[in-house]
Amino acid sequence: MIKTMFQHAKKHPGLIPQFLFLGMGVTGATLYLIRLARGPHVTLWDKKNNPEPWNKLDPTYQYKFVAINTDYKSLKKEGPDF
Repeated sequence: MIKTMFQHAKKHPGLIPQFLFLGMGVTGATLYLIRLARGPHVTLWDKKNNPEPWNKLDPTYQYKFVAINTDYKSLKKEGPDF
C-alpha cells in the first residue's frame, strides 16, 4: 500500500500535500487517543482541603458556558447546606 502511494506521488506531485496532511491527521488522532487512554486529566480534586467542592458553589454561579433563557441571578437555592 505504501509502495502504491509513493508511485502515485511520483506520477502526480499534487498528491504529496494530501498524503502529508492525511499522515498528520492520523498521527494527531492516534496521539489524542493515547492521551485519553492514559487517564483522566480534566478533573483533579483536592481531597484534603476541599473534599466536596460542588457544595461551595452558590446557586447564582453560572457554570454553563452558554445559558440562553436562564437568569441565574434570580434563582434561589434549593437544597440543604452541608
